[in-house]
Amino acid sequence: MHPPSLTSILLAALALLAPLTAAASDEKKPDVIPCTAKSPSTNGFYDLRPLAVKVHDPKKKLGKEKTDSWQSRGHDYKGNFSINVCAPVVEEIEDVVGVEEARWGNVSAFYKADGKVFSIGEQSSGIMFRGRKLVLQYTGGSPCGSTVESRSSEDLDELDEDGYPARTLNGKVVGSSDDDDEDEDKPKKPKKPVPTKRHKSTLISFHCEKDPLKSSAVASFIGTDPDECAYFFEMRSEAACPGLGPVQAGLGPAGVFGIIAIIAVLVYFIGGVMYNRSVEHSRGWRQLPNYAMWAGIGGFFMDFFTIFTSSCARCLPGRRGYNSLPGSGNGSVARGMARPDDENRLIDQLDEEWDD
Repeated sequence: MHPPSLTSILLAALALLAPLTAAASDEKKPDVIPCTAKSPSTNGFYDLRPLAVKVHDPKKKLGKEKTDSWQSRGHDYKGNFSINVCAPVVEEIEDVVGVEEARWGNVSAFYKADGKVFSIGEQSSGIMFRGRKLVLQYTGGSPCGSTVESRSSEDLDELDEDGYPARTLNGKVVGSSDDDDEDEDKPKKPKKPVPTKRHKSTLISFHCEKDPLKSSAVASFIGTDPDECAYFFEMRSEAACPGLGPVQAGLGPAGVFGIIAIIAVLVYFIGGVMYNRSVEHSRGWRQLPNYAMWAGIGGFFMDFFTIFTSSCARCLPGRRGYNSLPGSGNGSVARGMARPDDENRLIDQLDEEWDD
């Protein structure tokens, strides 16, 4: 047997990476950001959060930010409109017609007429695309209209044989097996429609404003239906232009490559250790794959470190001792140079004594 080759290592790494990629694909989709949408046709990202007017904090200094809701003139309608985008209106409103007091703070669009406040929709952040139109819809406003539903007033909460709500006719459940023949002979009463309440709603269509001179959004009232239940607006703003979406957290190309490299290294070392231990019967550090090569690399770095430290030590200033003092000589060389002078001096002294 031979040590594992590079090809086998890479194949093993890919095999280990496959569950990771499968798990990544099975991850849940990122949460939808409120008041944002992505175009299904152009993949453009639309963020309308800058259009949401926030209630001003009196503790903060008033700047250039908008402090009131977006206004739209009704023209030939009986009132003007106040609208906020993806948030309730910032004005404090009371006595909203047909709306409970607990929901007054959730009104996102309203108008005043004849001294009364009418809600035309409550807060919603679910902007969506209708074809190529970016729209936002508010529902649950004040009651409106006088329409009916095709529901009989004789419907009761009785259940049929299958456990579903059943209609009754003349006090008997319609559709029961016991009264089928009897009911066929009796004339059926026509359904008596029951009036039901409808509520005002708002549909806002957003358009991209490319004029750089118009920095503020403009809301325009388009119209309403004959029952005054559905109101249509158009809002032009720079915020309604497509942009780049948020960066989703996840593994990029570098992260995937790093995981592959780590798995390849693990497979290399684990496979090499198993091979050397079971086939070569190696023990200790020699179980590592290509131990001689790694040991040689370690020795090379040790030698390089020794040479480097020695070179640095030579550049350091030497120790100053007694030999460096003036008159102390310079070691053996200085002493060697001093001996001939002493001998000459001794010879001259002896010659003078002999002359005397």
